[in-house]
Amino acid sequence: MFWDHVAGVYDIFANVINAKVHRELCEKVAAFIAADDEVLECACGTGMLSAHIAPECKSLVATDFSSGMLKRARAKCRKYANVEFKLANISALDFADNTFDVVVAGNVIHLLDEPEAALCELDRVCKAGGKLIIPTYMNKRAHDDTSGFIKALGKAGADFKKQFTFSSYKRFFADAGYTDAVYTMIEGRVPCALAVLRKR
Repeated sequence: MFWDHVAGVYDIFANVINAKVHRELCEKVAAFIAADDEVLECACGTGMLSAHIAPECKSLVATDFSSGMLKRARAKCRKYANVEFKLANISALDFADNTFDVVVAGNVIHLLDEPEAALCELDRVCKAGGKLIIPTYMNKRAHDDTSGFIKALGKAGADFKKQFTFSSYKRFFADAGYTDAVYTMIEGRVPCALAVLRKR
């Protein structure tokens, strides 16, 4: 699997190449977490967000589709006793309905064949009135055509299924019924938009 192979170098992208964006993203996501929140994180990767969510919440279940990514995330978060890591598919989560106060899915929606199905799963496992926090990489271009950076990633094996602009990102959630979402744009080398939704 591509993500198993790149797990060892992914943090170079996060901490060096796109450091400004990821630093600001971690701060903003952590600010939405409360001390009594039970949190699910999908597509946790190497634990970049996990390490910022864990000290803010009651408990965190961090999941990913890649065992290689989970191995690095466990190491990064080993000092937090309130974190559990699990192998999981974001589109078919093995959790009961209405389980978590907050559900986070960072930088994954653009990689999915059926992002709408994944969004339904995230909503399903979130408690009534809970928050869905979904950061997603943005295309800097004004239209949805593929940028040179994304083309390079695609050749390496990271297949972006969707090239979101800020406007098409907001439209994606509005079309799914989230009309009162709060959006933040984080500018940088590879910009990222943050959507905070309330369970429908």
